[in-house]
Amino acid sequence: MPRGEPFDLAGLKALEISAVLAAKYAESGWLVRLGQGVYAFAGDDWTTHGGLKLLQRRVPGLHVAGKSALALQGVRHNLALRETLVLWGDSRLYRMPEWFTQRYPARYVGARLFDWSQQESLEAKTLHTPPGVTKELVVSVPERAVLELLHDVGTKQDVEEAMALFESLRSPRIAVMGQLLSCCTSVKTVRLFLTWARETELLDVDALLSVYSIPVGSSSRWVTRLKDGNLMSLKPLG
Repeated sequence: MPRGEPFDLAGLKALEISAVLAAKYAESGWLVRLGQGVYAFAGDDWTTHGGLKLLQRRVPGLHVAGKSALALQGVRHNLALRETLVLWGDSRLYRMPEWFTQRYPARYVGARLFDWSQQESLEAKTLHTPPGVTKELVVSVPERAVLELLHDVGTKQDVEEAMALFESLRSPRIAVMGQLLSCCTSVKTVRLFLTWARETELLDVDALLSVYSIPVGSSSRWVTRLKDGNLMSLKPLG
């Protein structure tokens, strides 16, 4: 077993170590029981990424997303001392285990932001392991991460911080951005991207709309009241 990573009973079983034997190892002080069926070596300072690699094996589609994914790829804005890790996955009802969140604050999102049936290979293509990041850690590419970020604006994500991060983006891949927007299921996310892309000149929005069929909803403005009480009003084409 590698150091710096917790492990579960499935991993121990592969080494022919039973649950009973693992419990005895914990009683003897050789292992530390972190949670139900989860252990680490005694004295091992397991890392955020080490813990995430275990969770990725247990939770379908789990990946570092949104603001946290952008930060791992150099897009940052006033990071807090204990920044909450943003994670997305396929399960709507999953709850992060306390053995992880007590050590590393994290927020899980189970929203279905994309209809992958329109782009069968796009889901896998927009997840990767950035250079310099722990091997096999799954992270959204910047184009996907920014849409995950915008999805949370007005609820879990502060508008001003999101805008600052958006302005820090550099040269998104137009083909990837267009494909992701084409299968995005959130009208707010799509319109907010188009609006801010026009304002910041991140890319040529009109050229993007001429090539890709991007769902923007009706022809009327999309209006909602944010948690801070302010109104957000978004035109169909940004």
